[in-house]
Amino acid sequence: MDRSPVLLLNQNYQPLNVCDVRRAFVLLGHGKAETLEITDDVIRSAYEEHAEPSIVRLLYMVKRPFHQRRLSRREVFIRDRHTCQYCGKKSGRLTLDHVMPRSRGGDHSWTNIVSACDRCNHRKAGRTPREANMLLRREPRPPRPNPYAFFHVGRIQDQWRPYLPWIDIASEVDVGYAAVGAD
Repeated sequence: MDRSPVLLLNQNYQPLNVCDVRRAFVLLGHGKAETLEITDDVIRSAYEEHAEPSIVRLLYMVKRPFHQRRLSRREVFIRDRHTCQYCGKKSGRLTLDHVMPRSRGGDHSWTNIVSACDRCNHRKAGRTPREANMLLRREPRPPRPNPYAFFHVGRIQDQWRPYLPWIDIASEVDVGYAAVGAD
């Protein structure tokens, strides 16, 4: 069976998740969901043919927990828009920099970590930005919780756009990944 992505909506049409076709068929087969949109593809079994779903909606409400975003390299780079927080250079080759160096008592937290290019990170070394005569472009802070963080991974299907109104076509990067929730 195909592993194509399927948008899973809550009963109130709020996006919950992206699952594969197999999971969508299980939900449909157990009467827990309904198909809202289909693709041009067909799934064939020995006895039947079914249109492949693109969007399914649960027939009951699921309460979605509101999780804080975990501190990770990927999340820091997303928060900082893949930009060095000292020189402003946009790069795919960034490092993490502790504003107050850990060797001097700085903690490993959202408010003490920023994205930095290699050049700026080496220039700052084990000093504070003030001691290195460098300015931060933005004060680091924790990102707001994002219930739609799962849309950072994967391609956004055109059929999904009416159900994802916060997605701006201009904000998508070249390879088709959505840039949702970047603060």
